[in-house]
Amino acid sequence: MYQQKVMNRWFAVLGAILIQISLGAIYAWSVFTPSLTEAGWSKVQTQAVFSIGLVAFAITMVWAGRKMTTWGPRKLALSSAVVLGAGYILAGLFGGTNFTALCIFIGIIGGAGIGLGYVVPIAVGMRWFPDKKGFITGLAVAGFGFGAMAWVKLAGAWGQMIQNMGLSTTFTIYGVAFFALVAIGGMWMVFPPEGWAPEGFSTSPAAKAEADETNLSSSEMLRTPQFYLIFLTFTFSAAAGLMSIGLMKLYPMEALQQAGLTRMEASAVSGTAMAVFFSLANGLGRIIWGTLSDGLGRRMSILLMTGIQGIMLLCFTFMAGNEYLLYLGATIIGFNFGGNFALFPTITADTFGTKKVGQNYPYIFLSYGVGGIFGPMLGGMLGDMGNFPLAFTICGAACLIGAAAISMVKPVEREAGAVEAT
Repeated sequence: MYQQKVMNRWFAVLGAILIQISLGAIYAWSVFTPSLTEAGWSKVQTQAVFSIGLVAFAITMVWAGRKMTTWGPRKLALSSAVVLGAGYILAGLFGGTNFTALCIFIGIIGGAGIGLGYVVPIAVGMRWFPDKKGFITGLAVAGFGFGAMAWVKLAGAWGQMIQNMGLSTTFTIYGVAFFALVAIGGMWMVFPPEGWAPEGFSTSPAAKAEADETNLSSSEMLRTPQFYLIFLTFTFSAAAGLMSIGLMKLYPMEALQQAGLTRMEASAVSGTAMAVFFSLANGLGRIIWGTLSDGLGRRMSILLMTGIQGIMLLCFTFMAGNEYLLYLGATIIGFNFGGNFALFPTITADTFGTKKVGQNYPYIFLSYGVGGIFGPMLGGMLGDMGNFPLAFTICGAACLIGAAAISMVKPVEREAGAVEAT
């Protein structure tokens, strides 16, 4: 019925990648922190802007999820382009190295811009690809991780924008680029026509499960124990990864210098660990964990991911001072952290229903905001106290607790208006 005039669904993937490349700007924050510390900022202040951005991101995403049914995904994407671009442009024009200004322009405004757009490609992608939810969600959000690597390298070693142009001009250029990429990608952010399904899916077992699945409203979801177990696991996993992002430059620099490297050598090695190994693995982890989860199941995939992450974080304090072990640790931590963004949207859809994922996932994603406060601020405070290793140890233990929590998540059924766990 819809085969002749419906949009090619892979355009939705292309649009999603363009959007997520720009939204990954928040992970590029670490490239600015050395210049800010040289300008007199404390480690806690550098992490405060990052944390504010994550909280604004998560809170705005809840509002955006509610608006999706009335505004539509394309309008939300355009709003994201305007707000995110404006935040960075204003930071360049009026921020510079001013702590309060950057908290407002990059933290609050930039974070809100990311929150407006983030849920859009996830919800759109799942509707176009009901047959490959894990893979397509991972592919759609991979740009978030790959984008971070590109923005870090452009500002740093490859483009040397900070060195040649300064922080303010770099912020301004990034703001213009973010606006353009998100606006272009947003053109393809539309849902498929009602009743549409990919060829061969309508008669498949997966399609029948899709048709029969439980679709809970947000208020119903919030009354289930499954919501809180998933929320807790994502909080701990996000806190660990975000703490690692914030410290992946600063902590190895100290550890490598203690091992005998000069400051310049340590900076180059730690920068490579963050911008190449961590960021590349972050992007690949989204695709690979998402694809694996289509076969392993979401719960088992999250259990493995958080368990491995916990063990790696506990070991990382013995790895940070060795160049090659640092690269290995950064790769595994980045790989597992990236998996969060493919697995938690899909476990939300599988547990509470695909049709409501645009409204329900933002509530799950609030855990990312909680983790965004706890992880980076913990790392910053312990860093100012000269105890980076304790931050990794605490977050490693938290991930192991998260693995135990996700193991208790069971399917949800709704019967006669009641929400019950089976």
